[in-house]
Amino acid sequence: MKKLSSLVMISAVFLIVITAVGCAKKVPPTTQAVEVKEKPVAPPPREEVIAKEQPPVVEEQPIVREPEPGVALEDIYFDFDRSDIRPDARQVLEGNATWLKTNPRARIKIEGHCDERGTTEYNLALGQRRAEATKRFLVALGIDASRFSTISYGEERPVCTDHQEGCWSKNRRSHFLMESR
Repeated sequence: MKKLSSLVMISAVFLIVITAVGCAKKVPPTTQAVEVKEKPVAPPPREEVIAKEQPPVVEEQPIVREPEPGVALEDIYFDFDRSDIRPDARQVLEGNATWLKTNPRARIKIEGHCDERGTTEYNLALGQRRAEATKRFLVALGIDASRFSTISYGEERPVCTDHQEGCWSKNRRSHFLMESR
């Protein structure tokens, strides 16, 4: 029994020593501060800039204008919250296509418009769908798609500003503008 208690005692002492040694704190290495003196940096020499007259930069964008007098490109109108071509608009577009076929060099910008109801983002998207539907219809009638560009103004360019259905119906439209090359 004495042997067992001696063994337990030795084991306990051994565990205490190992624990004490294993938990010793590490001393962080000391670093010596090195003083760095900065040399004053001279500013770079100034260059004298002589301004030359340069012509203003002009971005070339197609000139957009209303159709010439006598040109029969009529606007078409849409139902509330819709972008499908109505039967009365089909007749107008067929007339517009006739003029476009006789004037093959004409380039047209189709503007999609909406009334004031709805969010700005929604109306911009709806106006774009209207302009694209108008373009698709004219292309289906045989007009080359490359002659068209489309843009949406949403509710931003109304032709009528009263807050009633009679006015709103005038703002839900596709409008045609001629572009010169």
